[in-house]
Amino acid sequence: MDAVTESITKNRQSARTLRAMVERAYGSGQVPQSDGFAEEITHGWFNVAYRIQLRDGSQVVLKIAPPPDVEVLTRERGMMRTELTALALVSERTTVPVPRVDYTDPSGELVAADYFFMEYVDADNFGIAVEEGRLPAEVVREGGRQLGALNRELNSITGPHFGPLVGTGSATWREAFTLMMEDIFADGRRAGVDIGRDYDEIRAVLARNAHALDEVDQPRFVEVDLWTKNSMIRNGRIVSILDHERAMWGDPLMEAGFTGIDLPAFGDPTDFVSGYGLGELSTSQRKRRLLYSLHLAVVMIVETVFRGHTDPTTYDFARTQLDQLMAR
Repeated sequence: MDAVTESITKNRQSARTLRAMVERAYGSGQVPQSDGFAEEITHGWFNVAYRIQLRDGSQVVLKIAPPPDVEVLTRERGMMRTELTALALVSERTTVPVPRVDYTDPSGELVAADYFFMEYVDADNFGIAVEEGRLPAEVVREGGRQLGALNRELNSITGPHFGPLVGTGSATWREAFTLMMEDIFADGRRAGVDIGRDYDEIRAVLARNAHALDEVDQPRFVEVDLWTKNSMIRNGRIVSILDHERAMWGDPLMEAGFTGIDLPAFGDPTDFVSGYGLGELSTSQRKRRLLYSLHLAVVMIVETVFRGHTDPTTYDFARTQLDQLMAR
């Protein structure tokens, strides 16, 4: 098993509470009696997730949102409800494979947080399998192309406004993206995060290039977080896409799979881009891509404080990415 990814946002629960949650979702006949029925899925950074073995031997996944007394980024408030909305949209309006949702509980009665149970997908985590060298090179390339094609289908969903899936949004993409940047600036200032330069310097870069955002005139479903580690592969095929909590209405060029176009440290995007069918970027599209990578770099720096990280590795990496972008 991977080492546990530590974050103060992880709302871990006792076996007794987990059993009560299982009973509420599946009934008393499915409550596990033996020890070791719950195994934490460790590679996520935000919610805690457990693989649960029910009494009949079947397996499901439980995701629990952070405790209410833990500070999160502005964009992370209510993210579990965003994920449930995203799962419903994807299931209803595309053929993209996502886990079936079995039960949701926003009541706060058993735990002071939202949680939901979903289908357990019996497959390899694509990103982890790649890291461990367990897949042939052609399977890795084809998997990347499949992710690109699936992401394009996700982006075919159109929405009512720009910005959050849940709640009110903005009439224009420029306004929505500017609000996103201002939110992360406010989060950074609130937590006293040193990003290595003045926030106004980044704000000025956005102002100089914001006209490129005006090309985006139709709100589209943007997954935002579709990395290889948020997908499952079996027999060379992507069989499920996971973690939809950051989805929004916006510009498909903001998708994670395109990040390597600007920042090589995120990996070669060739296969993803090929599967997606993206051609050569225009000058305006390149400007937008750089702005989206700039936003990501600032988020990565600021969130290390909100996660309670003590290892500086992620912070240092994100600072390096920001410096590279600003140099351009």
